Parts: sequence; C-alpha cells; structure tokens
Amino acid sequence: MTYKSKFGFGCMRLPLTDASDPTSVNQELFNEMVDIYMEKGFGYFDTSYAYHGGISETAIRKAVVDRFPRESYQICDKMPTWALTSEDDNDRFVNEMLERLNIDYFDVFLIHNINTPWFKLAETHKSFEYVKMMKENGTARKIGISFHDHASLLEEVLDKYGDFLDVVLLELNYLDWEDPAIESRKCYDLCVEHGLDVYVMEPLKGGVIVNPNDEIRNDFKKFNPDKSIASFALRFCASLENVKVVLSGMSKMEDLIDNCNTYENFEPLTNEENEFLKKMAEKLNSTLAVPCSECGYCVDACPEMIPIPEYFNLYNISKNRPESNIYKLYFDKLADEKVPADECTYCETCLDYCTQHIDIAEELENVCEHFQKGFSPYG
Repeated sequence: MTYKSKFGFGCMRLPLTDASDPTSVNQELFNEMVDIYMEKGFGYFDTSYAYHGGISETAIRKAVVDRFPRESYQICDKMPTWALTSEDDNDRFVNEMLERLNIDYFDVFLIHNINTPWFKLAETHKSFEYVKMMKENGTARKIGISFHDHASLLEEVLDKYGDFLDVVLLELNYLDWEDPAIESRKCYDLCVEHGLDVYVMEPLKGGVIVNPNDEIRNDFKKFNPDKSIASFALRFCASLENVKVVLSGMSKMEDLIDNCNTYENFEPLTNEENEFLKKMAEKLNSTLAVPCSECGYCVDACPEMIPIPEYFNLYNISKNRPESNIYKLYFDKLADEKVPADECTYCETCLDYCTQHIDIAEELENVCEHFQKGFSPYG
C-alpha cells in the first residue's frame, strides 16, 4: 500500500449552503471536490447512516456513484448502533443505506461508535453476527467497528470478535496519542496485536489541531514555514505502519487541495518532527478549556437541542483570545439564535454520545459561569 492510497474522504463535514442546517449539503461544491480528488487518483469515501441527517449518503450517490465506475472508488458505511431496537433493524438499516447510495455492496462496513452502552446494544441485537454474514454473502468486502472508548473495552471486543473483523476505525491524532481519556496509542497497539488494519478518524480532532492560538501557529511557522499545520497531523497518522486509511473531513476546496498535496508528495514523519509534535500537543492541550471535536452527536441526543459544540468552541476561543469579540457572539447566540447553554437539565442523555468522554453538563455550567463573570454584553 502506498502512502497516497491512505487518503480517505470523510463525509461527516461536507460543505453546506447554510451553516446552521447540516442537511444543506452544497452538492455542486462537493461534486467539484470529488472530481479533483478522483482525478488525482484517490477514491475512498467514508460515510454513515447518521451523517448530515442522512443526506451524506445521498450526496455521495450524486457526486460519486452516479458519475464514476464502481471499480474506481470504495465506500465505507456504518450501522447506527444507537438506533437499534431489534435484530431486524440490522437488515432494515443496511437495505436503506444501500438504497440511498444506489450500490450493491459496501467496500467496508462498520458497526458504528462502539462504546460501553452501545457495545451492549450491538451484542443484544446480534450486529456482530450480522456483519459477519454481510461479508460471507458479499454485501460487504471488509467489516469492522468504529471505536470510541477506552482500550480495556477494545480489548474485550477484539477478544470476542477480532477473529472475523478486518478493520477498526480509531480516533487517532498526535493530540490524543497519549491522552488517558482517549488512549489512542493503546488502542492502536491492540489492533496491531490482533492483526487488524487501523483506519483513522479525527486526525485533526474536529479542527482543534488546526485552530490553535497565535503562539502555536508561530511555532509551526518557525519549525517549517512550507508545511501546513494540517499536513503535520495527517503525516503523523499515515506514517504509522498499520494505518491503512486516514479520513479527512473537508468542507473547503483549499483544505482538499492542501491534503492532496500532502499525500501526493508524502514524506514520513521524522524523529525531529515527532518530537516537535509532542511539544505542540502539550502546548495545545494546556490551552483547551474543553477537548471537544465538534462531531455533533450530543446535539442530536439532547432533548433541549442545545448546540453544545458551538458553546464549547466559543469557550475555547475565549480562553485563547480573550481580546476577541467572542463574548458578544456568545450573548447574541443566547439572546437571539440558539438554545441557551443554561437550559441543560442534567439528564445526561448526551454522555453516551460524546466521543471525547466529556462531562457535558458540568462543562456547560462552566461555560455559563465563564461568560457571565468575564464579560458584559455591553462592556
């Protein structure tokens, strides 16, 4: 496998025509991005039943399936584990996904977002047995899981089912590599031990890595002014031997071009660069108020529909750039546009959905206190 073949197009954060509506995929721009991606010899698309409210799969059909030969691309899709209510749901969801995409088989099919509660759901509703059958009957060429929990649970899953799985999709980046809340390194090592391919999600941690403060930006410029911050993060992941695909969610053409350049001219990470990224990880972690990757799963789960990632993003920005007008933006959102952060009822429904294991209710309380104490909307 070449480094170039490791570049996957993640379709969880597609370009939008309306930033407040995740279903408003900008199909024209997405088509243009797909054309460039395919022309340069790439061809792996990752989606899920849940992404963009179900529109991600439809967008891929329009941009890829309807416009390119089937053998020229690969599609990975995922079972919505949290939505399972019976064994029959496995078949129902898979058939719906195949119909949305207008394909006969998946190149890769994963049981989505395995964590402690949803692992139980997947076992109760026989999803592992179902995906094994999918591989046997040709509905999926490769099968596996996407994983969001501690290494101890991954070890349990792989001990039970690793003998017939092919792939584990892991959250992996240089910021989370040694993080005890994510345990990227430990999870990666377990996959290697079980002989499974590692596919990578969140190599930029939902944009956290590429949106640091000015001090960290300047550190990168001094270290190498010719390489983007994103390129370092992607190369960190793709340089790992057992990593076969690194997903990148791209909503802007310039991001696609930069990523294509990284893989077309790929250089494995050097020891010096690894040491530099360790220092940057320490710095970046020290600046984050909340380590949110802005995946948005919590919003879908929240009975109050609080835009949790948006509040955490404002919180992080205000910590890094206290001189900005972010405080006014926060109060404007509270007053006019969004559900207020203080409407959290502490129901904890969101906790099972958080891929970063954040105590969301507690952090929303911190957000409210921070902005109320730190600034007047008229000051």
